[in-house]
Amino acid sequence: MIFYKKEFSLCFISFFFLFFFMFLNFFMMIYFIMNDIVIFLEWELVSFNSMSIIMSLLLDWMSFVFMMFVSLISSVVIFYSKSYMSSELNLNRFIILVLLFIMSMILLIISPNIISILLGWDGLGLVSYCLVIYYQNLKSYNAGMLTALSNRIGDVFILMVIAWMVNYGSWNYIFYLDFMCNDYSMMMISLLIIIAAMTKSAQIPFSSWLPAAMAAPTPVSALVHSSTLVTAGVYLLIRFNSLLINNINTFFFKLLLLLSGLTMLMAGISANYEFDLKKIIALSTLSQLGLMMSILSMGLPDLSFFHLLTHAMFKALLFMCAGVIIHLMNDNQDIRMMGGLNLYVPLTSLCMNISNLALCGIPFLAGFYSKDLILEMAMMSNLNMLIFYLYYFSTGLTMFYTIRLLMYLMLNDYNLLSVYNLYDEDYTMLKSMFMLLFMSVIVGSMLSWLIFPFPYMIFLPLNLKLMVLYVSFLGGLMGYLISNMKIYSLNKFLLSYELSFFLSLMWFMPNLSTYGLNYYFLIMGQNLLKNVDMGWSELYSGQGVYLVMKKYSIFFNQLQMNSLKIYLFSFILWMMFMFFLMIIMS
Repeated sequence: MIFYKKEFSLCFISFFFLFFFMFLNFFMMIYFIMNDIVIFLEWELVSFNSMSIIMSLLLDWMSFVFMMFVSLISSVVIFYSKSYMSSELNLNRFIILVLLFIMSMILLIISPNIISILLGWDGLGLVSYCLVIYYQNLKSYNAGMLTALSNRIGDVFILMVIAWMVNYGSWNYIFYLDFMCNDYSMMMISLLIIIAAMTKSAQIPFSSWLPAAMAAPTPVSALVHSSTLVTAGVYLLIRFNSLLINNINTFFFKLLLLLSGLTMLMAGISANYEFDLKKIIALSTLSQLGLMMSILSMGLPDLSFFHLLTHAMFKALLFMCAGVIIHLMNDNQDIRMMGGLNLYVPLTSLCMNISNLALCGIPFLAGFYSKDLILEMAMMSNLNMLIFYLYYFSTGLTMFYTIRLLMYLMLNDYNLLSVYNLYDEDYTMLKSMFMLLFMSVIVGSMLSWLIFPFPYMIFLPLNLKLMVLYVSFLGGLMGYLISNMKIYSLNKFLLSYELSFFLSLMWFMPNLSTYGLNYYFLIMGQNLLKNVDMGWSELYSGQGVYLVMKKYSIFFNQLQMNSLKIYLFSFILWMMFMFFLMIIMS
């Protein structure tokens, strides 16, 4: 009898560890909410005479619930990766990178100290670069560099906050938030924190890196766009919120409200012009991040956090469904090549449709509880017409690009590529997707009971109450019409071509943040190379000295050849020189 030893792969171990960690965080979160507990831990790493290096951790219900969501999504993503990345030779290396990514995020979540926040923040930036360039082609390298350098801007601003907080005697910002609120010098910290959060959460003018980061493998996109990298900026602002909503910093918050509203609008419009499946979902993430930032800038951090958590579930599911579809399409991401998928992959189509409807805020799915509450609170706030318009127009656009996507994927006739490459759905992927599908349905109602101490009851006139449904229905109708090519082709008239070009390229932001910044520096570098390195510097520095020395060495070499002609010539020259010298002296 032969016994086979079952080998536990790194995927398997990571999945079980993270899944167990998720349950641990869940029970701790329940306990901390019920008893209203906050624990501040200080762990002394090094003690030498009077100097000590202390690692501090903040454990409260917010950090526990966020860690629960991060560990749930990452465990499911790692389980999914085992099948999705099965042909990858270095699968363990990929899993280790993902685990480093998760550890950086967890460090960021539980840090009350700006130094350890920088470690997590920088860890996210560095590992995200490694993951974006994972497929190692030119497009991936360019996207990775754009991602890394955009995130470096935020790192620099965090470093400036660290330098500014030296005045306070400690970097544990959590102690000083109330004190900072009345300190005018803290306007600078507020501004720096806002800009750092805007770079990480890809608000205008730092938005171009987020669609570019789609060059990463799809499981990474599911993790990055749901609960880790892009939510770090929002989470940082939630932690600093008591500092940011005081009267001193009103201007900064009005500016953040405007920029995040414009981000929502820009992402929604650009998604309607896009044909790359992953980029459409990435732009929808950008739109939802704008929604989180805008409601945060109105002084409602609990609502922003609520939407962050519900959004994480269905966005991760959406990317996983996209990964399955890309596999089926023989690694093709163009939605014009797809169609009729619901006939071939019904379970994947089910997950895709439910997650898309949750994104739109269809009643009683996860997205509805947070999105509807945010829009109704915005309606009750003292806002001007522009912000009100940005909120509701962006909500309509969400429905617009979602229905357009569903029309292209599910309802339109299948195209050439769709017929040949379809095969059965992968059950490893389906198991992980169904886990998130279950959460996408129940997590909105569950969290609304858990994290709010009392239910929000908002009374509005009937038409205002139904305004969300009105704009959603109108957006859905437009999405249905626009997926009809006859109507869509009207957009291609030469009269509207320049406008279409402007809207489809995210308001020229990728061009401005790549060529716009690089072009002048590259030209300056070329001029310096021509005029300095290959010009005067060439003549008078190492190369020039070398040529002079070479010339003289050849001359002296000729003198030392013992030629009779040279000896006679030099003797005559020397005699003439002595003769002239005697005449002058006399």
